[in-house]
Amino acid sequence: MKIDDQKVSLKEKIGYSLGDCSVNFVFQIMLVFQLGFYTDVFGIKATAAGTILLLARVIDAFVDPVVGIMSDRTNTRWGKYRPWVLWTAIPFGLFFFLAFTTPDLTERYKVIYAGITYTLLMAIYSLNNTPYSALHGVMSSDIDERTNIGSVRFVLAMVASLIVQGFTLPLVDKLGQGDDQKGWSMAIGIFSLIAIVFFVITFLTTKERITPPPTQKTSIKQDFKDLSKNGPWFSMFIVTLFIFTTLSLWGGGMYYFFSYYMQPQAIFSFLEQFNLVQTTNSEPSLLHSLMDAFGLLALPDQSNAFSVGFSFFNMIGQFFTIVGVLTLSAPLAKRFGKRNTFIVCLFMTSVFTGLFFFVPEDKVGWAFTLNILKSVFYAPTIPLLWAMMGDVADYSEWKYKRRATGFVFSGIVFALKAGLGLGGALCGWIVSVYGYEPNMVQSTDAIFGIRLTASIVPAATFMISVISLIFYVITREFNIKMQGELSERRAKQQENEFIEVENVALN
Repeated sequence: MKIDDQKVSLKEKIGYSLGDCSVNFVFQIMLVFQLGFYTDVFGIKATAAGTILLLARVIDAFVDPVVGIMSDRTNTRWGKYRPWVLWTAIPFGLFFFLAFTTPDLTERYKVIYAGITYTLLMAIYSLNNTPYSALHGVMSSDIDERTNIGSVRFVLAMVASLIVQGFTLPLVDKLGQGDDQKGWSMAIGIFSLIAIVFFVITFLTTKERITPPPTQKTSIKQDFKDLSKNGPWFSMFIVTLFIFTTLSLWGGGMYYFFSYYMQPQAIFSFLEQFNLVQTTNSEPSLLHSLMDAFGLLALPDQSNAFSVGFSFFNMIGQFFTIVGVLTLSAPLAKRFGKRNTFIVCLFMTSVFTGLFFFVPEDKVGWAFTLNILKSVFYAPTIPLLWAMMGDVADYSEWKYKRRATGFVFSGIVFALKAGLGLGGALCGWIVSVYGYEPNMVQSTDAIFGIRLTASIVPAATFMISVISLIFYVITREFNIKMQGELSERRAKQQENEFIEVENVALN
C-alpha cells in the first residue's frame, strides 16, 4: 500500500481524538479524584478504597485479552474496531455516572456498591478503549503520520484533562451548594453526556486502512504465542504499567498534598496575585463574572481556597502539557526517535516529581513552578506511548507474518488500568499506614506519608519505566526499515489477490 494512501485528514484526526476526550473524562477523574472522592465524599476508608481499585484489576486480567481477541475477530462493514466505540458509548456514560453517585447506605454496603460500580465501569472501559486504542494502529502505517495522529489526539485529550482537572471541584461546589455528594453526581452526569456524544462522532468520522494479511489464519493460541516472543511488547507493557501507576499515585497524592499539607492562607495569597479572589470592592469584569459562575474564584473567608487552588494548579499543568505536546513531541521524535525522546523526557519528569518532597508548606509558588517543569518534560511522552504501540503491532506482523492489533493493544490497556488501580491502592495504603484520617487535621506522620505519595514514591516508579525503555529495540532506523519491508509485502499481497480474482473471473 502506498504511503500516500496512509495520509489522514485533519477532520479524521480530530474525530478520532474526540474519543480520547471522552475517555479522559473518566480517566482524569480516576487519576486525580477517585481516591479522594471515596474517602472524603463517598465515605469509605482509604484502605477499603485502595483495595477496591486493585481488586478490579484482577477481573481486568481476564476481560482485556478477551476484548482484544473479540475485536480482532469482529468483521463489519465499518471495520473491526470502530463499531465497538459506538456499541459501548451509552453504557460507558451510564456506569461512569453510577460510579460517582453516592447511595444512602451503611459503610459496609457502600463498599459493596463502590466495588460493583467501579468494576463494571472498568469492564466497559475495556470494551471501549481496547478497540479505540487499536484503531490508532490501523488508521495509518506511516510512522510520522502515526505520531501526528497521536499529537492531535493527545492535544484534545489534554484539553479534556484541563476541563476535568480545572472545573470538577468548582462545579461540584456550585452544583452541590454545600452537598458534595449531590454536586459530584451532577457534575459527572454532565461529563457522561458529553462523552457519549464524542464517542458517536469518533465512530462517524474515522476509517480503518490496515487489515491483517489475507492468508492469516485465526488462532488464539498463536496470538498468545506471538505475543510471548514479542520483546518490544513486554517492554511497553512495563512502561505503561508503571507510568500509570505513577500518574494515579501522584494524582491522588497531590489531592491530599494540597488539601492537608499546603497552608490555606498561602494558597489564598497566591491566588490573590493572579486576581483569582472574589471581591466586592468594585464592579467585576466579564471574565471575573464568568470565573465566579464556575466557582473559580476563592471566597474571602478562604473556605474554598483548596478547591480553587488545586484546580488552578491542575489547569496550569495541563496548559503547559498541551503546549509541550503541540510543539515538542513530533519534532523531537522525528529528530531523535521515539525511544530516545521518551527516555530523556521521562527521566527529567521523574527528577522534578521527586523534588515536590522539598516544597515547604507555605511556598505555593514552588509547587506551581515544579508542576510547570514536570509538565513540559512529560508532555512529549504522551503521544509517543500509543504511537510506539502501533509500531509494536507492526513488529509482530513483520516478525511473525500475523497481525493482531486489538490483542496487542488489549495488554497495554490492561497495563494502563492495572497501573491506575495499583497507584490508587498504593496511595491509599501509604497514607493509611502513616495515620491519615479524612476531613481532619492530619498528624505529623500522616503529613509525611502524604508528602511521600506526592514526590519520592512516584519518582521511583517513573524510573522503573525509564529502565524498561532502555530494552525497547524499535529505534527510528529499525522502524523505517521495518515499515519499508511491510509496505512491499502488503503491496505484493494485494497484487496476488488481484491476480487470483482475475483468474477466477477468467475461469
